[in-house]
Amino acid sequence: MKNKTDYFEVLRKIENVPTSTQRKLAQELGFSLGKLNYCLKALRNKGLVKIRNFKKKDNKIKSLGYGITKKGLSQKTKLTISFMKRKMKEYDELKRELQ
Repeated sequence: MKNKTDYFEVLRKIENVPTSTQRKLAQELGFSLGKLNYCLKALRNKGLVKIRNFKKKDNKIKSLGYGITKKGLSQKTKLTISFMKRKMKEYDELKRELQ
């Protein structure tokens, strides 16, 4: 279950800031660089994320860019719905406990 939450957070961040660096993404997510790299590779292998290199004029790599594929967007939507259902259930349970 934890990986789904991590993957959801990574997909969400990439969608919002596709040109962010791995270091910046890791910092914003509270992940180690290794953990983020692991998540990105897993998402890429599942076809949910594409990783692009942006090059300078002299053909040196300037930075990496990330994008969510159509499959990734579909998966992000499913994860969002799952997350919302889980939170609604937690809310209902807390509400019952307080009554």
